[in-house]
Amino acid sequence: MTAQGERAADTSVIIIGAGFGGICAAIELLRTGIRDITILERATALGGVWRENTYPGAACDVPSPLYSYSFEPKPDWPQRYSPQSAIHGYLDGVAHRHGVDEHIVFGAEVTEAVFEESSGQWAVRTADGVERRARVLIPAVGQLSRPAMPAIPGIDTFAGESFHTAHWNHEVDLTGKRVLCIGTGASAVQFIPEIQPKVAHLTLFQRTPAWVIPKFDTDYGPLQHRLFARIPGMLLVERFGWWALAEFVSLGLVELPAISRIVSWMASRNLRKHVEDPELRAALTPDYPIGCKRALFSSDYYPALTQPNVEVVTTPITAVTPTGITTTDGVDHDADVIVYGTGFKGTEFLWPMKITGRGGREIGEVWDEGAHAYYGVTVPEFPNMFLVYGPNTNLSSGSIIYMIESQTRYIREAVRLLAENPGHTLEVRAESERAFNDALQERLVRTPWNFCTSWYRTASGRITNNWPGTVSSYRRRLKRVERADYRLTPVA
Repeated sequence: MTAQGERAADTSVIIIGAGFGGICAAIELLRTGIRDITILERATALGGVWRENTYPGAACDVPSPLYSYSFEPKPDWPQRYSPQSAIHGYLDGVAHRHGVDEHIVFGAEVTEAVFEESSGQWAVRTADGVERRARVLIPAVGQLSRPAMPAIPGIDTFAGESFHTAHWNHEVDLTGKRVLCIGTGASAVQFIPEIQPKVAHLTLFQRTPAWVIPKFDTDYGPLQHRLFARIPGMLLVERFGWWALAEFVSLGLVELPAISRIVSWMASRNLRKHVEDPELRAALTPDYPIGCKRALFSSDYYPALTQPNVEVVTTPITAVTPTGITTTDGVDHDADVIVYGTGFKGTEFLWPMKITGRGGREIGEVWDEGAHAYYGVTVPEFPNMFLVYGPNTNLSSGSIIYMIESQTRYIREAVRLLAENPGHTLEVRAESERAFNDALQERLVRTPWNFCTSWYRTASGRITNNWPGTVSSYRRRLKRVERADYRLTPVA
């Protein structure tokens, strides 16, 4: 064990984060025979967002046979869209079976990483003052790891209980309480139907309505479990079917707009089916094209909003007060509990870590107009650093696990190239990264993401989060490390 101010033993690879991305990166490297790996995890357990988000109803909106590693199929998922506990348990089991948990240092929050040109190593410092050095740095902190709280005056003055969905306070019993909920995103459509039956009154503050598509969920019982486990290829067929559907839908972003119209019709029909009141239906109808913001999946969100103990408020919030929330029409909404379903700081990649590359350049300076990277993986002036789930690798349709596998296989090949060239650093050429991003931004202009404000975009309007194509096209491009796109340099 290292004490504050001490330096830990050098290692070949440091991975930051023990979620789906970090664990997958470790597995790929271990498969290659690279065992000198250290995973730094700020929490006391692995799991990333599936460890943190334990709010009622927390589940994935991608079918579990697809939202899982291709090399670790699970025949006994409890349901098609499995809950948080099942996903977290799956990830924990995968890490243990592959021996990844032996490489994790828990309670190690990275505050700073500096590339030292004289040694070709990264010096990584954690909040406890310990410094570790490695030849390769792999940040795998994801895009949705830091909760975002709204900038509302008086937010700290509320006298009752309040919390963000990512830090749900399970000690607060909502039974018979007056609850105010801010936000109508992916978390809200899951927890609102869960808490609505037990609260005395629920007030939902909506700034922008979402497109909500029916969620065709089902329980997987003993019969399905036996079929998936005993019939070769059965689970693969289920996985492939959902993968193909997601690929088809993603074509609606640019190539085939007619697909988006079909999905929009499904969402509109879902709203008409469940909300009869014309005033409420109008309030819940988006005024932007589907896909501009994240489309949501739920079959019980709209029914919950029509219940007599629920009120949807679209009037802007002025302030949080000791007793509740005040809106611009002067109405005071008193409550016992406030729940913030206000999402995450998705465009602040690697924040709040201070990452310093070659020539003393900080990543925040390089990304002052918005994060960018070569296929979301590598950044010029930051040698031997490879990102997992980096800029422009998020999806509006499909499984991010598929993207993570593509990236980690690519990273594995890059690390192998470094192993074959000791005493060298590997850095993407600035012209290669620039050409990639220029073409990427041209394509992004043609997507629906430009027509509204969302967490996909920075304040300047740059789309930094999403990949504007199919996951198969992304995987093809990352099939191999093209040496011409990189500079292999001897350490001075």
